[in-house]
Amino acid sequence: MKHTEKIIDESLQGKALVKEQNKANNKKLFIESYGCQMNMNDSEIVASILAQEGFNTTQQLEDADLVLVNTCSIREKAEQTIRKRLQKYNAVKKKNAKMKVGVLGCMAERLKEKFLEEEKIVDLVVGPDAYRDLPNLLQEIDEGRDAVNVILSKDETYGDVAPVRLNNNGVSAFVSITRGCDNMCTFCVVPFTRGRERSRDPQSILEEIQSMADQNYKEITLLGQNVDSYLWYGGGLKKDFKKATEMAQATAVDFAQLLDMAATRFPKMRFRFSTSNPQDMSLDVIHTMAKHTNICKYIHLPVQSGSNKMLKAMNRQHTREEYMELVDNIYKIVPEMALSQDMIVGFCGETEKDHQDTLNLMEYVKYDFGFMFAYSERPGTLAAKKMEDDVSNEIKKRRLKEVIDLQLKHSLYRTQQHVGKTEEVLIEGESKKSSDHWKGRNTQNTVIVFPKEQYKIGDFVNVKVEDCTSATLIGTAVGYSDNN
Repeated sequence: MKHTEKIIDESLQGKALVKEQNKANNKKLFIESYGCQMNMNDSEIVASILAQEGFNTTQQLEDADLVLVNTCSIREKAEQTIRKRLQKYNAVKKKNAKMKVGVLGCMAERLKEKFLEEEKIVDLVVGPDAYRDLPNLLQEIDEGRDAVNVILSKDETYGDVAPVRLNNNGVSAFVSITRGCDNMCTFCVVPFTRGRERSRDPQSILEEIQSMADQNYKEITLLGQNVDSYLWYGGGLKKDFKKATEMAQATAVDFAQLLDMAATRFPKMRFRFSTSNPQDMSLDVIHTMAKHTNICKYIHLPVQSGSNKMLKAMNRQHTREEYMELVDNIYKIVPEMALSQDMIVGFCGETEKDHQDTLNLMEYVKYDFGFMFAYSERPGTLAAKKMEDDVSNEIKKRRLKEVIDLQLKHSLYRTQQHVGKTEEVLIEGESKKSSDHWKGRNTQNTVIVFPKEQYKIGDFVNVKVEDCTSATLIGTAVGYSDNN
């Protein structure tokens, strides 16, 4: 999945919703989430579970009885950010002795009891599959004991938990469809922190989307570490599918079918998904996207490197040529498709030729935008155990700058293609730079800003694009779209 270092910002609307549902609750929960969109959705699940234990969420750290931080381990910088944040919690906790602090998510799973030893402020350590056990763990710390639960599940999907929408603009929401990952990329900790891949019952997914539609949400993003591997055959791990009965195999639902079911049942709702894996992406998914106007024409398609040697070292189950063929087919079936990338520079053994292969691949695809990083060794991964991190920091920085500079050039090229066109935009909120302008995204996931006029959040509006930067389109609304 694409990763950003981001705090969940609970909106006033979301806060009011939580309080309305839990008027009798008198304990306060402050929760922050760092990392991928899955972490943000998990925090919403945690808030829902704790609402049943008397907690309402608060935006004020100083008021909290319980502070939770949902962590990311994908890169060293993400973990450093968490540790700095814990220092802030510690300063507040010194003034509020009753405050309890817990660490959730991938970093908790990776470090386990070690977290309690390293960070004395922490009372509670809970991995991504143990959130149902939070009430019991909270009772333990109330009785004066530290509490740890980081046991990975083979079947937990939280499909029966209705998340509290913390990151709530009242317009868009996340719905998780899978958990875990079976792709053992040598640089990645996710299989170790989130466990084996399992899919959620499609009926529960559709029911959650229906509840969002009933609340007038306009856009759903289907989430998974690898959504293209979604496969429901009655429950169980994906790796056991071949052992399932003939009836289970015959009635199985894959990702293309799930996407078609959702888009067909909710024609007025817009759908996105994240993240895809090139080795598992079926052209059936692309044909489904072409079939439905309410499936956004955007795919996050991480490649990590343009070098076959690096792809093999990373245990990516595709070659450079296979990836390029997939991209060709995507553009052929859906010419207006936008693609974004994840790219790692300076992986173990990367030469200048490997780096040039990455730049050449970028020139071939011309991604709309991307997420680019210098390789950082993650403890427990095969790369950390078996490979030497032999590219100097100086070279990593230089190569990263070259990749970023090229992506900025391509991003500008892609946004310029929109100038002069009229495009449908879903209004998500106020522009960060001007209170007189709305911001929203088009089907390609590009941000568009335009004067507010009579329009409001949640409206689908047709916007004439008049100018652009490498990241943003600028235009004027010309009327409501037919999707309202």
